[in-house]
Amino acid sequence: MSVDPELLEILVCPNDRGELDYIEAESVLVCRSCGYRYPIRDGIPVMLIDEAEKPSSKPKRS
Repeated sequence: MSVDPELLEILVCPNDRGELDYIEAESVLVCRSCGYRYPIRDGIPVMLIDEAEKPSSKPKRS
């Protein structure tokens, strides 16, 4: 189930008001500035900081 494109245009990250990228394959919205990942459940974005997946502070190894 996809998210309404008009809704995507007005949503911002509740953590820092950053722009969001919609990753349809993972059903998430990802903040471009802080990296928080907000789940989309049944086509509805869950824009709660407590529900967001925070970016890890550990550097990724290659």
